Amino acid sequence: MKSLFTTLLLTLIAIGMNAQRGTVTGKVTDSATGEALPGATVVVDGATGGTSTDREGSFSISLEAGARTLLISYIGYQTATVPVNVSAGQATTANVTLEPTGIRGSEVVVSASRRAEKLTNAPATISVVNAKAIAELPSFNVAELLGRQKGLDYVRSGVLGIGVNARGFNSAFNPKNLQINDNRFSSLIATGLPLGALSTTVKEDIERIEVILGPSSALYGPNAHNGLLNTITKDPRTSEGTTVAIGAGNQNVFTGRLRHAMKLSDKIAFKISGEYTQGTEFDYVDTVYSGAAAYPEYLLDRDFNSLRGEAQVYYSLDETSTVIVGYGGSNSNNIGNTNAGRNQIRDWQVHWFQGRFVSPRFFANLYYTMSSTDSTYAMNRRTVNYWSYKNAGIAEDVANQKSIATQYFSGFDLPRGALFQDNSNRLNGEVQYNNSLGKIADFIVGAQYQRDVANSNNTYLLDREGAIEISQIGGYLQLERKLGTHFRIVAAARADNHDLYGFNFIPKGALVYTTDNSALRFTYGEGIAAPTILNLEANIFGGLLLGNSAGYTVREFDMTDGSVTNEYTVDKLKVEKIRTFELGYKAQVGKRIFLDANAYYNQSENFLSPSINVGTDRGALVDHDNNPATPSIQQYRGYVVKRGERPISDYFTTTAMPDGNAGADLVLSYVNFGSVNTYGFDFGVNVDIAKGLTGTLNYSYFGYDIDTADPKNDGNRDGKVNESDLPINTPEHKIGLGLTYNKGGFFASAFGRWVAEYDFFSGINVAAKTNEALIYGGMPVIENKRVGTSFNYGPLGGFFNLDLAVGYTFAKRYTLSAQVVNILNQEVREFVASPAIKPLYSVEFKVNLPGIKRG
Repeated sequence: MKSLFTTLLLTLIAIGMNAQRGTVTGKVTDSATGEALPGATVVVDGATGGTSTDREGSFSISLEAGARTLLISYIGYQTATVPVNVSAGQATTANVTLEPTGIRGSEVVVSASRRAEKLTNAPATISVVNAKAIAELPSFNVAELLGRQKGLDYVRSGVLGIGVNARGFNSAFNPKNLQINDNRFSSLIATGLPLGALSTTVKEDIERIEVILGPSSALYGPNAHNGLLNTITKDPRTSEGTTVAIGAGNQNVFTGRLRHAMKLSDKIAFKISGEYTQGTEFDYVDTVYSGAAAYPEYLLDRDFNSLRGEAQVYYSLDETSTVIVGYGGSNSNNIGNTNAGRNQIRDWQVHWFQGRFVSPRFFANLYYTMSSTDSTYAMNRRTVNYWSYKNAGIAEDVANQKSIATQYFSGFDLPRGALFQDNSNRLNGEVQYNNSLGKIADFIVGAQYQRDVANSNNTYLLDREGAIEISQIGGYLQLERKLGTHFRIVAAARADNHDLYGFNFIPKGALVYTTDNSALRFTYGEGIAAPTILNLEANIFGGLLLGNSAGYTVREFDMTDGSVTNEYTVDKLKVEKIRTFELGYKAQVGKRIFLDANAYYNQSENFLSPSINVGTDRGALVDHDNNPATPSIQQYRGYVVKRGERPISDYFTTTAMPDGNAGADLVLSYVNFGSVNTYGFDFGVNVDIAKGLTGTLNYSYFGYDIDTADPKNDGNRDGKVNESDLPINTPEHKIGLGLTYNKGGFFASAFGRWVAEYDFFSGINVAAKTNEALIYGGMPVIENKRVGTSFNYGPLGGFFNLDLAVGYTFAKRYTLSAQVVNILNQEVREFVASPAIKPLYSVEFKVNLPGIKRG
C-alpha cells in the first residue's frame, strides 16, 4: 500500500513540474468609499495557496499560465469572483472593488475539499467563525462562539470546559469530532480526546474556525467521524502589529494575552503569542458512591489556570512558496470530565514542533507532539480509596498517601491506582499535491503517516514492559470534474492501514449544481471512529478495566456441577463506521439574505460499548442447597482465561476456576456491538436587516431508529435493548437566534439558544427523566436520586440561554467590551457530573498597535 501511493504521487507530480507561469497584480478597494482594503485574501479557485493585500490594498500573485479564477474576500464584504487570463512571463492587472455586506455565505473556505472554494459551492455542510466575531468576543474562551453555529451540539461543563459534537452519540469521553489547528491534529495521544483547555493557541492569533458537519474521514482520516473543526491562525505577513488584551470576570477570572507579528523583510516574517488565564469553577461537588455510602469528591480543587503560547517564522522561498516553522506549548490545571467521574488535571503540558512547506501545488507537513503530566488523578477513585482507609480507622496522613495508589480491604492494600501519568509523543507527516488533468478532472492526492508512542508509566495503560508504539499510514485521492456550466462531480477515497485495527477503505462522493449565488448538492460519505489507545491498551484502577486490542478467550462452566459447557472468543476492537446520505442547499437571495439547509440520513454500526464484563453470567438463578449463607448465582458462569495469546494471570491476580485452572470471573473491557439509523436536518438563515444590523436563525432536528428486538444492540448485555444501550445523547430540537450590530466603532450582539430536554447516559454518568422500568447500574432511573454510582439530577437541556455582548473601538486602536453569559439566570444544565451554568460576567480591554512601516 505504501509503495502504491508513493508511485501514484510521483506520477501525478510529474505532470505539473514544468508549468509556465505569469503574474497577476492589482488593488482591492471598498466600492462605496474607494478606500484600500489591507489584508484582503486573494486565492485561486480550487488551489491550496494564495496571498493577501498589503497596507495599500495591493497584491501580486504568481500563477500558472492559462484561464484562472481569483476569489477575493474580506470580512464584512461580498466575495468577488474574478476571471483572469494569465500569460507566461507577463503581468496581468486585475483591480477589484468589494461591496460591503452583513450576511454570511460569501466566505472562502478550505476544509471541505482541502483547497480554496466559496462556502456556497463547498460539497459539505460548513460554517465559519470569522476573525471579526472572534475579535469582538469579550472572553478568553473562543469556543463560546461554537454555540452559535448551526447543527452543533454545544455543551458547557463549567466556567472553562466546553465541548462540541455533531449529529448524535455524544459522551463524556468523545473523540469522534476531529479537531485540527494549522494542519495539526489537536488531540491527546493516548485518549484521542480534543485538547480543549489544553490547547496552545491564543484567541488573538485565530483567523477563522471552519466547522464541517458529517463525516470527513475520506480526506482527514480516522475520527473525522461526526465532523471536523479546523482552526486556522493568522499569517504574520498580512497581520502585522501588536495586540494586548486584559480581561476579568466573576468566578475570579483574569486573563492576559499578547500577540505580535512583524515582517522583517520581503522574505522573513514572524509572530508570537502568549496567554495566562486563571479562575475558579462554580461551587459544585460531585457525589462519589462506594457501596451504600456517599462521599464528596476528595481533594477537589476548583481553581483553574493555564499558560500557553506559540511562535512561528515564515520564510518566502519565492513569490509562491513558503516554509513555516513553529512551536507551541501549554501548562494547564483544571477539572476534566470522563465516563468514570471527574479528573483533577495537574500541570498537564502539551508541546509541539512543526515544519510546513506551502505552495500552489505542493504541501508538506511534519510535526511532533508531546503530552506530559505526573500528578493528575481520578477524583472518584481516589475518594473511594481514601475512605476505605478512613473507615478502617487508619490515620489521616496514611489514608491521604495511600489513596493515590491502593484501596484498603480486609487488611490488604489492593492495587486501585487513581494516579494518571503521561509521557507520550506523536509524530505526523503529510505530503499533498494538486493539479489538473486538463478537461478530465482536477485532482488532489496525498499521503499521511502517524506514529503514536503512549507511555503512562503503567498508571492507566498496559505499558509496564515499555511504551506502547502504534503506527498507521493512509493515502487519499480526490477528483473533481465540471459537467457543463452548472454541474460538477466530486469523488474522493482514502485507504488506511493501522497496526492494530487493520485496513479500512473510506469513499466519499458529491454531485453539486451551482449558479452564481446558490448551490444544490447530494453527498454520500463514510466515516470511521477508531478505538483510542486507551480503548485498546487500558489498565485502569489496578486491572479493573483492561483494553481490548487482542480479544479475550472465555471458558464457561455449569456452576451446578463444575463442567465446562463452552469456550469462546471475544473479538478485538474494530472501528466504528458511519454512512451518510445528505442533501444540501445554500443560496444568497438578493443582497440581504443567505440560506443554508441540509437533510441527512446516517447508518451507524460497530459502536464501542461501555465497559462490560467480557465473561458474562447467564441462565437461571441457582441456590446452593437453599443455604442463605451461600448467595444465589446464575447457572452458567464465564471465566476469562486469555487476553489475546497471553494468560489472564499475566495481568492481575486470578481465582481458581471449577476445573482448578486460573481464570478471572470479572474482567471489564470494551467490545463492538449494534447498529442504528439516525436522521435529521439543519436550517439556517442570515439576514442583513439594516445597515450594520444582521440577524441569524438556526434550527436543527435529530431523530433515530433503534431495533429493540435485535440482541446485537444490547450494549450492556442485560438481555434488554433500551435507550441506555445505544446512548444517543442528543436533543431532538435546537434553536438559535441572534442579532449583531456594527456601526462606527460600536458593536453589540445578542444570541439565544433553546435546547429541548433530553436524556444522557455515559459510563457511570446519568442525566435522565424518571423511568423506573429502565435499570442502569443496577438501579431504576429516578430523578434526583442515586442511579448506579452517580447522582441523577434529571435530564439535560430544557432551557433557553441568552448571552449579551457590547463594545466600542475608539481611535482605531483601543477596544473596551463586556459580556454576560446566561443573562436571564436560567437553570442551564448542559452536561453530566457538572454544575448548572450560572451567569458569567466578563469585561475586556484590548489595544491594537499597527506594525512598523518599513522603508
